[in-house]
Amino acid sequence: MLFVELKFFAFFAVVLLVYWNLASNSARKNFLLCASYFFYGSWDWRFAVMLFLISSMDYVLARAIDQTGDERRRLVYVILSLSMNLGVLGYFKYTNFFIDSTLASARWFGLDLPEYSLNIILPVGISFVTFQSLSYTIDVYRRQLKPARKLRDYLLFATFFPQLVAGPIVRPAYFLPQLTDVRRVDAAQVREYALLFLIGFIKKTAIADNLAPYVDQVFNAPDSYSRAASISATWLYATQIYCDFSGYTDMAIAVAGLLGFRLVINFNAPYLACSIQDFWRRWHISLSTWIRDYIYISLGGRSHRLWLTYRNLLVTMLLGGLWHGAAWTFVVWGGLHGAALVVNHEYNRLVPRKEKLTTTGRLVGWFLTINFVCAAWIFFRATTFDKAWVILQRYLLLDAGGPDTLPPWLLAVPPALLLIQYLSRRYRWAEKLRESPEQVFVASYGVAMAVAISLLPLSNRPFIYFQF
Repeated sequence: MLFVELKFFAFFAVVLLVYWNLASNSARKNFLLCASYFFYGSWDWRFAVMLFLISSMDYVLARAIDQTGDERRRLVYVILSLSMNLGVLGYFKYTNFFIDSTLASARWFGLDLPEYSLNIILPVGISFVTFQSLSYTIDVYRRQLKPARKLRDYLLFATFFPQLVAGPIVRPAYFLPQLTDVRRVDAAQVREYALLFLIGFIKKTAIADNLAPYVDQVFNAPDSYSRAASISATWLYATQIYCDFSGYTDMAIAVAGLLGFRLVINFNAPYLACSIQDFWRRWHISLSTWIRDYIYISLGGRSHRLWLTYRNLLVTMLLGGLWHGAAWTFVVWGGLHGAALVVNHEYNRLVPRKEKLTTTGRLVGWFLTINFVCAAWIFFRATTFDKAWVILQRYLLLDAGGPDTLPPWLLAVPPALLLIQYLSRRYRWAEKLRESPEQVFVASYGVAMAVAISLLPLSNRPFIYFQF
């Protein structure tokens, strides 16, 4: 059930109608919990059962961690939780990856082993579900969080349907306190969230889904396409993945907001970043802060020994790449970003701050950052290293390439959209529309929605991050 499908609009209309007509907080939470399991079970009811069992076990283990003063028992309980969650994630997402990697290694050593794989269906959003569960038991173990008193409240945190399958990743300390009081939404907030949903809808359907076929053409057969087409496809994919993912989180935040709940901001104009460090402060913020707090800091974080700090950065980003997908191309993508962060840290250490804050310094930093990010996206999107290398040669070395091309106007789409984003932030277009008179707001909203609907592709595509 996608946010852009008619059946979701019907589902959410029923949820809103019933939810806001329930008087007690307890009744609302019970209803939302049932709605969330129905939403997740609409893909496959078996995974909804699995989610219930895992969440229930995490609830029990977290309470056991909190109630015992024996440090060895606390450690055993948190290890059980980690093993369970990572075991489920590992089985569904990485089993075939490790089998394929093992077979490839055996062939490299001259062993001829038969091809083998398991027919495993990946549960939607399993990585997001796992990360939220891990943050709960780890925070309780670190004594940074008291466990939820009621199983129902924890299950609602673990299954809250707006952000369940593709984030943003919600911390329990941020979400659980919101369950204590009856939620309320005023007219100004309704207008704000309705506008945010429209923006996300436009990003996903009018932009990302319409760019996807052109990206697929080039990345599926890169040898056939010219240098200009390869550069265009790389820029288009950078635009597609941003509009697809940030569009989902915009709609998720809006849906949660219309139910009275707050979710964290997940994107902050990442393609306007002037350094790779700045990029990761703006891109998928809930993930970057998660891996910082639970992986980077657990490895030792920033150390007085510089090489240890850089090691921790590299390991963190390599694991972050592997989290995104069970393929070595994702690991390379993570490694590239890890190496870039190391270079960024060295640059910050060696270059005086005043030189980096000049207009020229910021423009050069932006140009290098955006081109590095786009080049790294090639490994994220390509299904094999061979295809990635072909497109990378076109992008960086300007190789001539094949005879096929894309429509020339596509090359102007990413810069135009980036300019629109810059101007909208600078002149606060969305805020001004939100604060406009009611007649102006309704008319503008209707026109924008009509334009978005007119640009709908023939079929909806799943959100890119559903596979993670």
